[in-house]
Amino acid sequence: MNYRIPAVILLFGSLCHAQNPKAPDVPAAIQAPAGEEVVLLAHARGAQIYTCQSAPDGKFAWVLKAPDAKLYDEMGALIGTHSAGPTWKLDDGSAVKGKAVAHVDQADAIPWLLVTVTDHVGAGKLGLVTTIQRVNTKDGKAPASGCDASSVNQETKSSYTADYVFYAPKK
Repeated sequence: MNYRIPAVILLFGSLCHAQNPKAPDVPAAIQAPAGEEVVLLAHARGAQIYTCQSAPDGKFAWVLKAPDAKLYDEMGALIGTHSAGPTWKLDDGSAVKGKAVAHVDQADAIPWLLVTVTDHVGAGKLGLVTTIQRVNTKDGKAPASGCDASSVNQETKSSYTADYVFYAPKK
């Protein structure tokens, strides 16, 4: 039998080392702060949910409502979810909420992000996380059309994949 490994798994796998996760090479705008180290890598598969909204200028646009994704470890095991907030929640009971502080636009995908953690729940793997990067994004952009006066408040989902890199202060 001929088995093929999806390219996204190869990209994600190149970041992973079971004992010592490696920080990805990223543009300066989304570099993690000095003094932090990678404590977890997770691959996300899911959707970006957009809502058709009217702007004050009368134009219509798809606006991000929330992500809805599953998080997987480097072996492909389901370890948690990514949802509105934005929030990342792991099966160990830990969760973080964050705020995007920088981004790097991508031509055919949602931007790479630098996120500062604003809230923690639980003491699991995310218990000490202070920074998150979203990298290696594929797809997920809002539709280029279909949002007009007749579709205000309607939702659409755009499938995406990404890698999330979680950082905590070095011990």
